[in-house]
Amino acid sequence: MDEAKLMDFMGKIVTDMGGAALMANVMLGDELGLYRAMADNQPVSAERLAEKTGCHKRLLREWLNAQAAAGYIELTEGGEFVLPPEQAMALAVEDSPVFIAGGTSVLAAMYLGKDKLVAAMRGNGGLPWSDQHPCLFRGTERFFRPGYRNHLVAEWLPALEGVVGKLEAGAKVADVGCGHGASSVLLAETYPKSRFYGSDYHAASINTAKQRAAEAGVGDRLSFEHANAKSYAGRDFDLICFFDCLHDLGDPVGAAKHAHQALKNDGAVLLVEPYAKDTLRENFNPVGRLYYAASTCLCTPNSLSQEVGLALGAQAGEARLRRVFNDAGFKHFRRATETPFNLVFEARK
Repeated sequence: MDEAKLMDFMGKIVTDMGGAALMANVMLGDELGLYRAMADNQPVSAERLAEKTGCHKRLLREWLNAQAAAGYIELTEGGEFVLPPEQAMALAVEDSPVFIAGGTSVLAAMYLGKDKLVAAMRGNGGLPWSDQHPCLFRGTERFFRPGYRNHLVAEWLPALEGVVGKLEAGAKVADVGCGHGASSVLLAETYPKSRFYGSDYHAASINTAKQRAAEAGVGDRLSFEHANAKSYAGRDFDLICFFDCLHDLGDPVGAAKHAHQALKNDGAVLLVEPYAKDTLRENFNPVGRLYYAASTCLCTPNSLSQEVGLALGAQAGEARLRRVFNDAGFKHFRRATETPFNLVFEARK
């Protein structure tokens, strides 16, 4: 037994347990509006924060202590607390490109679904997305939406050959696995001459997506369908999008084949997937750790619950994704661009 190595590991696991406990506190701060109440960068006491938010001042004191101990907020010399503008970008400003607090609900779903996952691991491995706790669906929307809002129109679409011009002139676009419709609504808002068709196998998400479209006033050019990735209606699409969903599918090759059939000859597929290298060791980093852990609880069980059950996982990497599209009949597949969290690919016939 190497005692020094043991102590190093104990330090690591206690740090990780502290981080896991803190994420529950981040969820509280997000849902109760605590970060938003502190986003003005002004020092507050627990009593003042209680006045601003209507929350219990003693519990707020403990919450503030935890946030300060973690370095999420700062403690002033006078014993008050400040949310620095940098942390506010991640925790309070929902339209910020780095807003991440909303995604902590995904972590809650992983814990709340523990018993179901235990049964899946002792059984056939399958746990459908639709059987997860409802907080997963809203958390997923809020986790990915900042990336879409800050990268999709400004960077990802311009990285595809000739696609922006078609969208501006009027194109037909499918958003496969659209969830709550964050990407679909953004596209419809940006390109009013085009027509957009979102689909998802999860009926409750489609109902929410329809509400989002109505609230955004884009219902005249955006419609949603309850259908899986191999059965959505329509042909002659100029663009078919898969936003962070292909690896969740039981039969991604079948989904890519359906896209190949539904695409115009000069059309394109936009594939956005979690950032990953092609080997396990290359993914030993903070992003890889997060995605492997989430994939264990969410993505891979969902794939195993469906026909074929290919189980790509959230760290599939470019080589495996290329094989999926080659096997589906696509002749051209290239990495168009990337972010620290995503790989963005273009596929063509």
